[in-house]
Amino acid sequence: MVDFSLWDIVRNLLLAARWTVGLSLIAFVGGSVVGLLLLVLRLSKLPGMDTLVGAYVQLFQGVPLLVQLFLAYYGLGLFGINTSPWVAAGLGLTLYASAFLAEIWRGCVASIPLGQWEASQSLALSFYEQLRYIILPQAFKIAVPPTVGFLVQVIKGTALASVIGFMELTKVGKTIANATFSPFLIFSCVAIMYFVLCYPVSLYAKRLERKIHAHR
Repeated sequence: MVDFSLWDIVRNLLLAARWTVGLSLIAFVGGSVVGLLLLVLRLSKLPGMDTLVGAYVQLFQGVPLLVQLFLAYYGLGLFGINTSPWVAAGLGLTLYASAFLAEIWRGCVASIPLGQWEASQSLALSFYEQLRYIILPQAFKIAVPPTVGFLVQVIKGTALASVIGFMELTKVGKTIANATFSPFLIFSCVAIMYFVLCYPVSLYAKRLERKIHAHR
């Protein structure tokens, strides 16, 4: 048994929280980029693209994130790619986030009245110009609250990266708990830190939603 003071426990967990935040940002930004690409492809009139993107979304929404992380960690090695926990966790969470964000944003675009599409067509705008200047700016306002809200799910999802050896908040908490034989105290601290990370984001998302509903 290792003797840890409460400050030692909190300090080590705070250091680990940096990696939780870093991984969350990588997954969220990467998922946003891929999700936007998927959205544009799905809205395009390319043959079979709607079905293909829809299958992608269903696959990554339907397979548990834990399984996706295992596949990313062990599957990349089959192609000679470095399978460090950083790479695998970043890739797995990015693909997971992209599927959900693409579907969230598709719903927001679908909520734009058909008249907006027709009006933009009457201006002789191309499909991508319609998206850029007319549709996406309106959809963006609607999409901000659920997008920010989804960041909470990404932050909590990083806890699963501990199973592939990524030293984030949960993994470090488990390591300290094994060393101190005080799992209740350690994971209570871990739970509080996740709450501190997630609650302000959730509160901000609700505030944005109320503001947008008031403007509409």
